[in-house]
Amino acid sequence: MAITAADVKKLREMTGAGMMDCKKALGETDGDFDAAIEFLRKKGLATAEKKAGRIAAEGIVCTVVSDDDKTATIIEVNSETDFVAKNEVFQTYVKGLADQINKNDYADMAAFMAAKSEIDPSATVEEHHKAMVAKIGENLTIRRFEKVSADVVVSYIHMGGKIGVLVEAESDSSSDAIKEAMKNIAMQVAAMNPQYVDREEIDAATLAKEKEIVVDSSLADPATLPKPILNAVIAEAIEKNAWNDEDKAAYEEQKNNKFLFNFLSEEAKQALRDIAAAHKAEYLGNKIFAGLVEGRFAKHLKEICLLDQTYVKAEDKENVAQYIAKVAKENGGSFAVKKFVRFETGEGLEKKNEDFAAEVAAQMNK
Repeated sequence: MAITAADVKKLREMTGAGMMDCKKALGETDGDFDAAIEFLRKKGLATAEKKAGRIAAEGIVCTVVSDDDKTATIIEVNSETDFVAKNEVFQTYVKGLADQINKNDYADMAAFMAAKSEIDPSATVEEHHKAMVAKIGENLTIRRFEKVSADVVVSYIHMGGKIGVLVEAESDSSSDAIKEAMKNIAMQVAAMNPQYVDREEIDAATLAKEKEIVVDSSLADPATLPKPILNAVIAEAIEKNAWNDEDKAAYEEQKNNKFLFNFLSEEAKQALRDIAAAHKAEYLGNKIFAGLVEGRFAKHLKEICLLDQTYVKAEDKENVAQYIAKVAKENGGSFAVKKFVRFETGEGLEKKNEDFAAEVAAQMNK
């Protein structure tokens, strides 16, 4: 009988197997869906959909760099267990995916998944991926990838694939010294997890939001407020009976103690936060408070901007920007970091806390 696209789609939805595998199964069984499902199960291709419902939050990050050091790809592929993440078959598979992306251009994940697999040319990337799920026996997820190109690109893998970093730079030199410096910067990114290259990369709206967060967090930490403001907030709390008698007594006894807040109840501290927040507009016009905010904001930017961070391998506390300038001067050429990409395995994903021994025992009991 004639096999329609709708039949193939239906079988694919029922089994999770690849499109070409479903088409072949229906052809082999003359369109009998039950027989086709059995055909796919015998081939180990109908198990992927069931596994797809399980959390895949382990896995590895892999990077590849072209021979001319101008193009690189970083990819994260997740597995259910760290055991599979360390498996050579899985690692080779992920490396193959990264190689394919680095040699080609894909608009997005959908385009990549629909492309012909260079690992198995008889299937698409998606179809081959489902076959790998069946082969390895765990849910696997190609979560994300990014490809970059620049004058010079380096990669760095930390903790056996838990963290991966790409750094791209503009430079009129691709000397070993420049590459070594970029590798050091990639290690910095892995360790310190900056969000931006420099402050110029942060748009005005984001800067305003970040500063607002610093303001609100400062008001939410009364113990660190400037002394005149803190005294005013405490006086208002007492005047408006926002504190109970025990907190008032504790204050009178410990008001000159730098550990005063250790003697106040959580309710008393919350009352101070509420009062401080209510005076937000007023305090923003206070020079002392404004200075406090600016200092904390500058410190925050130093933490999230790569070039402002203290270079972790520096002996004289120079920042990353100063380190780059020194390397450029020593090598008589231009050198500027333009972008970095940092993937950490499973970041943002829920991870199961599994008891492996109990899982094995449960399987044996079945």
